[in-house]
Amino acid sequence: MTTERISPPLTGGEREMLRAFLDYHRATLALKCDGLSDEQLREQSSPPSTLSLLGLVRHMAEVERTWFRRVIGGEDVPLVWSSTGDFQEAYDARSATRTEAFAAWRREVEHSRRIEREAESLDVTGHNARWGEDVSLRLVMLHLIHEYARHNGHADFLREAIDGTVGA
Repeated sequence: MTTERISPPLTGGEREMLRAFLDYHRATLALKCDGLSDEQLREQSSPPSTLSLLGLVRHMAEVERTWFRRVIGGEDVPLVWSSTGDFQEAYDARSATRTEAFAAWRREVEHSRRIEREAESLDVTGHNARWGEDVSLRLVMLHLIHEYARHNGHADFLREAIDGTVGA
């Protein structure tokens, strides 16, 4: 699997820039996983942590699902791997496969893109039950960019520990 990552534009409207940066970070996570076996994707570099590249993919599927479908879309859907609502559960990917994790993640990314496209503006709001507050689509997109960027830093270290690949 080869991931194509397009650099965000240097100029543009707010929504276009948010979309582009979010997609850039989504592609970065996929790029960090390119060329690795299921076993390598499950490798944990810092025991006792269960964090792995596959765990990050599963976690980000949960994050996409929560913020776009549950919060902005108002859908009453359960989390995929986090039965108690603890997103850390998704990190434990010891028996997971690339096929399963990436299929769920891609599905959630497509739902997220659809919800964002269909929203009238970035000022559309949804309710975040965990915070007990309404939040805007703008905040959700910024939060997801932050979440991916943070975890892509983890992915850098995980990938380097697996096969020495750095950068990108």
